[in-house]
Parts: sequence; C-alpha cells; structure tokens
Amino acid sequence: MATPPKKKEAPTEPFKRVLGLAARAIAGDDEMQVTYAPGKPELDGKAMQLPEPSRAPSKKEIAVIRGWADSLALTAAMHDEKLHKRLVPGAGPARSVFEAVERARVEAIGCNRMQGMASNLTAKVEDQYAHGRFAHVTERAEAPIEDALSLIVRERLTGLKPPASAQALVDIWRPWIEERAATTLERMGDAATSQSKFGRLMRDMLRDLELSEELADGEKEEGESDDEQQPDGGESESQDSDEGAEADEQPNDEQQAEGEEGETTEASDAGETEDFDLDAEGDESAETNEPWRPNTNVLDDPERFGYKVFNKTFDEEIDAAELSTPDELERLRAFLDKELRNLSSAVSRLANKLQRKLLAQQNRAWDFDLEEGLLDTARLTRVVIDPMHALSFKHERDTDFRDTVVTLLIDNSGSMRGRPIMVAACCADILARTLERCGVKVEILGFTTRAWKGGQSREAWLAAGKPAAPGRLNDLRHIVYKRADAPWRRSKQSLALMMREGLLKENIDGEALAWAHNRLLGRTEHRRILMMISDGAPVDDSTLSVNTGCYLERHLRQVIEEIETRSPVELIAIGIGHDVTRYYRRAVTITDPTELAGAMTDKLVELFEETTGPARGDGRSRPAAAGRR
Repeated sequence: MATPPKKKEAPTEPFKRVLGLAARAIAGDDEMQVTYAPGKPELDGKAMQLPEPSRAPSKKEIAVIRGWADSLALTAAMHDEKLHKRLVPGAGPARSVFEAVERARVEAIGCNRMQGMASNLTAKVEDQYAHGRFAHVTERAEAPIEDALSLIVRERLTGLKPPASAQALVDIWRPWIEERAATTLERMGDAATSQSKFGRLMRDMLRDLELSEELADGEKEEGESDDEQQPDGGESESQDSDEGAEADEQPNDEQQAEGEEGETTEASDAGETEDFDLDAEGDESAETNEPWRPNTNVLDDPERFGYKVFNKTFDEEIDAAELSTPDELERLRAFLDKELRNLSSAVSRLANKLQRKLLAQQNRAWDFDLEEGLLDTARLTRVVIDPMHALSFKHERDTDFRDTVVTLLIDNSGSMRGRPIMVAACCADILARTLERCGVKVEILGFTTRAWKGGQSREAWLAAGKPAAPGRLNDLRHIVYKRADAPWRRSKQSLALMMREGLLKENIDGEALAWAHNRLLGRTEHRRILMMISDGAPVDDSTLSVNTGCYLERHLRQVIEEIETRSPVELIAIGIGHDVTRYYRRAVTITDPTELAGAMTDKLVELFEETTGPARGDGRSRPAAAGRR
C-alpha cells in the first residue's frame, strides 16, 4: 500500500526546530517551550517567545533571532528571579537602570564563553539601536541613561564596543558616569558571574550616580533590631537573621575585599538579600509619594498613568476571516472590487509614484576594477588579449534602502460608516499590493468594540455593584485583516470585511495604537512605520459616562507621546474630517475621503525620501510635517 505523501513544511521550520533545541540546551531546561509569534520577545517561566522569521530570512535576520534566543536562554540559566526581586529597587529610573545592566551582565557571560553566541548577541544589540534616533544626540535629556550604562557595562565586561548608532548615546554619558562610579565599574568584572555580588555593586553604583535616594534613606534604618528588619514570611530562620545582622554592621568590608566575598556563607548571603528586600519594600512605599510618571512606560503599565481597564476577559484579537463566512466575504469582495474600479485610475497613479520612489532607492550599483570581490566576467577580454593583465573584480555597493514593514491601523468606528470606510479599504488594498511589489511588508489592522454601550464588561460592572471610576468599560475588538508575512492574494478576501454592516462600533484609539505598536516591535525589519487612519477622537459612551470626559483622549496622548519620543517606530496619522495634528507630530488632515489615497502616498513618499529614520524628537525639528492638507 502506497504511503501518503508528506505535507511539505515551511522553509523556516528546520531553523525553528534547531533554534529551539539550542535554546533549551543553553537554558539547561528540557521543558522550555519555544514559540514564534509577532510581538516583543520575552521569557515567562518556561515559555520563551521569539520573533516569527520571514519566509526567506536574511543572514542578518537569522542572527538577530538567534541573538534573542541566546539572550533569553542565558536569562533562564544565569538569572534568579527571586534574588532579583530582593535586590532590584522600586519603580522609577533606578529600577530601569538596574534591570538594563542585569541584562547586560547575563549577555556578557555568554559573549565571554562562546564566540558564536557573542556574534549573535552583537547582532541583536545592533538591531536594537538600528533605528538611529540616538546617533546624533547632544543632550542627556534625549539619551536614556539605562541604555548608556548597560552599553558601558557590556563594554567593560566583554570588551565589545557599542554599536555605531549608539556611540553618541554612550559618549554623552560616559564622562559623568566614570567620574562618579569608576571604582564600582572596575569591580564589576570580577563579580559578573555572581548575581548577588553584582546586584550589590549595582546598588552602590545607583547611590554613586544619585539615581536612588531611597536606597540611602533605607541605609539609615539598618541600625534597627533584627526583629524589626526580618520580613514576615521570609525564608531565613534565626541563624540567618543573626548572621545577616553581622553583615549589616559591616556592609563595606565585603565590598572592599573581593576575596572575602567568595568565602561568605550562604546564610549571610540570605540574610543580606532579605535586608535588601526590606529596602525594596521601603522603595515601594516611598514610591507612592514620588512623581515617577515621566520615568515609567505607559505602553507596559498604563495604570501608573491613571488609565485602568475594568475587565479584559471579553476583549478579543481576531483574524478577519473568523468574523464572517467565506460566502459573505466573497460577496463583500465583489462589492469592494466594484468600488475599486471607480477609484483605480486616481489611486493607481499615486501608487505608481510611490513604487517608482521605492524601486529607485533599491537599484543595484557596483564598484569595478577592484583587487578583490566578485570576478568581473565582462572584463575578462583584457586578460585574453594580455595574459599578464591582472584580473578585475567588482563589489556591490550598500544601498540606503533598509528592509521595511508598514502597519496600516484603520479606525473601524461607527462614524466611519459609508464612504470613509469604503475609501479606506480601497486605499489599503491598493497600497498593500504596491508595497508588496517593492519588497515592503504590509500589515493591515482595524480596531473597534464588540458591542455598543459597553457589552459584557458593563454587565459585569453592574453585577459588581457599579464601583466608582472603573476605567475602560467596553469589550475591545482588534481585527487582523492582513498579517505582515501574508501575501496580498491570501488576504484580499479578508480586507472586504470592512464593508460589512454592523461591524463598526465604538473606537478606543489609545489601546489600539499600543497594540499595533507592540506588534511592530516584534518585527525584525530595520524600519517600522505605523500609519493611523482615523476620523475622530476616541469615543466610547459606556466608558465616558462613568469616567472623566477626557479619559480616553488623555490616554491616547500619553501613548502617542511615548511612541514619538522613545520608540523606534515611526508614527504617522491621517485624520478624515478631524484635526489629528493636535495629537500627532507627523500628521495630515483631509476633509474629503477621496483625498485619502493622496495623503497616504504623500506621507509614505515623504518618509522614504529620508535615507535614515528620524531621530527622536524629529517632529519638533520638522514642523512642516504636521500640516493640514
């Protein structure tokens, strides 16, 4: 009996399997689960998520993904999360610096032990700073100290120089850091393999740099009795507390004699780490009165910025094909194709303009008559004529065009119903095809809510007795019309779902923008562009009826500010009949939906005319980019 033919696997599957085995081997954990998905690479217990490779990944993309795998696997092997929680300061700049330097320590161990791992981790670091927004910083306010210090520590521990795109960031901070903490920096090399010793040195450095006043305050309380200092529910017994007290009385002896640190008993280490835990708890209590808002990330922790969500249980992120039947999608696609015929002449002309601009940047150029490189066969006749003539070689020049991904985030609110959503769907369809022909990947997303007037979230709030200030009170629906790695021909039916009656409801722009941004951060492309298409401010009657009137708008402004000032993602906004220039630095407003195609192509052409991505704060230096059309 003939065996059925095996299903052909994707070209990247062997790479994924091998990388998963390598990650488990480095982590020393056979139970480690390695998955691949869009989003930020992360390690959660025994689950590791890595970026999804493209169908035909380049050598650089493979190196970057390997670098993330090595970094997370080293974290699983070399980083004790319980000890980290005892040592790390409370929220704020001190915590950000501590965690960034701890990552540098973990990666430095791998770099020093394995040459191949060092190459992968270097590729990852270079990719992290490839956006170029730190390449020309001139003020410390524009340069995050946690990035600078982690690169300086990495250089001290491994000898590897910072990436060229981050050299200015390091140079602007290095004199100030070395003036205050040179001695501590020199001692870190010998303590790199011990997380507890390294963490204590790092806390000393935070005090030297005056980044952690709360640590100094905590030291003043070290004279208290052991009974007061011993935290409830701690793991240490009486012996630990006695030896911990001795360590508290002479904290600097261990820091001055590195040899004696290696001979310290495990009990005293446990006592010291519990005392650090007390400091951390003191930080948290003091932190409630500190204005840490400018130093935290609204994308990761919106509650610190006053934005709450009552219930996330009923939110959904769903592919467009799952919201409809194939027959309905086919009918809606036929309707969209009919509308495309009416708009095709104008939109196609603009799309061709964009295509010419992109292809012009991707033209190949060569240098000839070189002593090494690829053999130039066109000049072999000279060797035939004169056998003594040297061979001629050629080399392809590096182009300024970088691999790029574009996300179109389309408002699917009820106010877009009719011609605006039809034009948005047509433009997204044509631009997706145009950019795909130019080798630029496109992701098309939409955002709305699952119901009017709050849906199941509001029902849960009513059942809970209507607690005050519940925060966002509706069920989100984030729709994926086309994934970046999916070709247009496989997604064209899904794009027609925008035309479906009853799909468009409320719009909560801030969370949608953060969602699309996080998906872009998980991509390996060097350039990431996010285009928001909206026709108004965020509106959800259920949320605004029980919170302040500017609740959603304030969160949207916070998210925009975070992306525009601290993210490698380049953000553009197009407002249909609504002035979005008061929210976004790089924005344009149109009054007629038929102008959408021109606005989209003009803004993309404007971006691609720049040989490099904009530095942070680019919107401040380019006020013309935020004009009204």
